[in-house]
Amino acid sequence: MQRKRVTSKDVAEKVGVSRTTVSLVLNDVRGIQISSETRQKVVEAAKELGYVPDATAQALASRRTKAIGLVLTRSQHHIATDAFLPKIISGLLTTAKKQNVRILVDWVETEHRESAYFELAHTKRIDGMILSTPRLDDRALKALERVDVPTVLMGNVADLNLPFVDVDNVKAAEKATSYLVELGHRNIACISSAPLEYTATPERVGGYRNALVRAGIPVNEGLIRYADFDPESGYRCMKSLLQGGERFTAVFVASDNVAIGAKFALREANLHIPDDVSLVGFDDIPWAQYSDPPLTTIKLPAESLAQSACTLLLDLIHDDIGNLHQRIILDTELIVRKSCRPV
Repeated sequence: MQRKRVTSKDVAEKVGVSRTTVSLVLNDVRGIQISSETRQKVVEAAKELGYVPDATAQALASRRTKAIGLVLTRSQHHIATDAFLPKIISGLLTTAKKQNVRILVDWVETEHRESAYFELAHTKRIDGMILSTPRLDDRALKALERVDVPTVLMGNVADLNLPFVDVDNVKAAEKATSYLVELGHRNIACISSAPLEYTATPERVGGYRNALVRAGIPVNEGLIRYADFDPESGYRCMKSLLQGGERFTAVFVASDNVAIGAKFALREANLHIPDDVSLVGFDDIPWAQYSDPPLTTIKLPAESLAQSACTLLLDLIHDDIGNLHQRIILDTELIVRKSCRPV
């Protein structure tokens, strides 16, 4: 009699964790809040049971397309100027290739979002989708709970019954702003990463507010601006701050991509970083460490974020119902470079 093949589900049941946790550990995805004890138990259980991942067998069932979609909810212009996106795609490809799965990238405009989701779902061109940068005003997201195509969000929408992978944006923004406070800054401006409709924006601006309140610093609404993903919007926001008449010695910019334009506006005004204005970014995109001066920023583990989302989606496609309500929160880190100084 042929011996039954050991699966990741067998390993998960032996340890008492989800299949997603097993996949994340055995694929060595970093930045996930999984204890070293649990990691060790998973590795030991896999060895004891003789579990050997089979990319082809584990990919998708025979009647599947072996393709998943990355759906971007932004304009083509924003996608083209996004220095963060290549890391996301790299992370997805790393995991998908191991599972013999193709990645299809699509984008939807705001006015066509609902019909685009359902077109993707009902034509069955993909076995599941990862939705990046979800919007709070997206009514179609609620409908995705009832669609028979598994969906994972990269971002968190409260009261939505869809699995997601994200970072603690509030805590990360608090960390960035508190660093400026520790350096003695009290007049600290904030430029968001995107409009308020996008989930990360109120969280990061909220973290900025929290840090000021905790330090006993009044929140000055005149020092807050809302960007729109790209460097051009960062330039406009910084120009607006400089022309607004409110004094500031430091700025928390909730996106390195936006910070590119903000830095140019400061240079154009003959202001120097960090001598005149200290600057903290968010994401740690590749150019950050090579900018002049190197940018202090919050490191968002983009590739781990994408790998986790892809792993979770593939488990859902494999009918691991236990992961339906899965929430994965990754850690962030403040990377201190040379764009800030004490006052």
